[in-house]
Amino acid sequence: MTSQALEFGDILLRLAAAGASGCLVGLNRNLHHQGAGLRTYGLVSLSTAGLTIGILLTGGDAEALSRVIQGIMAGVGFLGGGVILRRTDVGRITGLTSAAAVWFVAGLSVLCGLGLWPLTGALLAIALLILMFGRTVERFAERLLGADPEDDEAHESR
Repeated sequence: MTSQALEFGDILLRLAAAGASGCLVGLNRNLHHQGAGLRTYGLVSLSTAGLTIGILLTGGDAEALSRVIQGIMAGVGFLGGGVILRRTDVGRITGLTSAAAVWFVAGLSVLCGLGLWPLTGALLAIALLILMFGRTVERFAERLLGADPEDDEAHESR
């Protein structure tokens, strides 16, 4: 693959979209009083999109792009693992949604870096709906179907 001739405006758009997407997800995490929030998610998103754009600009081939994406996703997965805790005092695992969200914004930012707008927009919209209304749906389902109080997975933290 030869280097893509991206105009400065296109680069800024891709970076801004990634940063804004990460900040939106991070704002949700802030509103749910989670440790990682707007700044963390925004920075993960911005750096991920920047690395993706950098590979495009330097003319890396498809294998190089694949390796960069794999490295980003593995590294961010490790970062996300740092927010998962087993809380023996309340008998449950916390931080799973935050870990999944940080991994999600990294993947979403790769798509922003590649300029895949329809896919990026659809994924962001669906993810925000899940983050905003997922707990409400879970509680409704628990009331409707009856949750087993012994089941830790039914009481996963935010």
